[in-house]
Amino acid sequence: MLQTSILLSALFAGIVATLVTIAIERFGGRTGGVLATIPTTIVPAALGMYSISSETEFAQSMSIVPFGMMVNAIFLLVWIHAPQRWGLSLFGTTVLSLLVWTLIGSVGLVTSSQIQSSGFDAFAYALSGLGLLIALGIWATWTSRPAPKGHRSVRPMVLVLRGSAAAIAIGVAVWLSGLSYPFISGLISTFPAIFLTSMIALWLAQGQDVPQGAAGPMMLGGASVGVFAVLAIVLFPTFGPIAGSIITWLLSIICWTIPAYFYLQWRQSLTSLDQRSEAGTSTISN
Repeated sequence: MLQTSILLSALFAGIVATLVTIAIERFGGRTGGVLATIPTTIVPAALGMYSISSETEFAQSMSIVPFGMMVNAIFLLVWIHAPQRWGLSLFGTTVLSLLVWTLIGSVGLVTSSQIQSSGFDAFAYALSGLGLLIALGIWATWTSRPAPKGHRSVRPMVLVLRGSAAAIAIGVAVWLSGLSYPFISGLISTFPAIFLTSMIALWLAQGQDVPQGAAGPMMLGGASVGVFAVLAIVLFPTFGPIAGSIITWLLSIICWTIPAYFYLQWRQSLTSLDQRSEAGTSTISN
């Protein structure tokens, strides 16, 4: 049962992970970034964890997911600011972002375990993490950045590597959940395999502007994974893993992904209006 859950979860995660780069290339960083962060790999991870864990352990695993996505948002902030502020190359940005993820994730993992060991409710902890994640995503996208489409296709081998990285991360998360390490498995289920490989693949194929334009929308859109985790704590035990995952996924899209898309369009329209006003003022003064 454990091996089957691991293999199925990893396979599904690998398949859906390969679609993210294509979405960003086709629709641009703003729309593609939001579409790329709908709950995907978390679905097989949650199904696998629920099938081999107690409800308490499942709730603990899901409760750390919003925090894990917040760490991923900070990971993406490195990709937005490090190349310009410190002149880092692709390799330097990759190393720094992974170091930041590991450091903050490790500290948060220990803190989360201690907080919930003291009796703090897993659902309440998940909600607090989701609130912080949403606040960070809104802050990062309040000022709209250029988010161009890609002009060159990412090579098939890169897509295969992306899918493999995501599959390994989710497979390990489900395996650790089966060994009764709910907090570690919850954090690893949010390992930024898709974000990391998206940034690298798009940088190599399109230059740094495309991945940097997509990073902000991916931060905001990624909160849908946190919404999924919060809802899963309640809906999986209520409706069962299959129906629960479908209902949870649909609610995550309706309650977060769609509103996030319109929010980004609104911010872009205001930014464009401000730029036109500034251009008009500059022309008059000249």
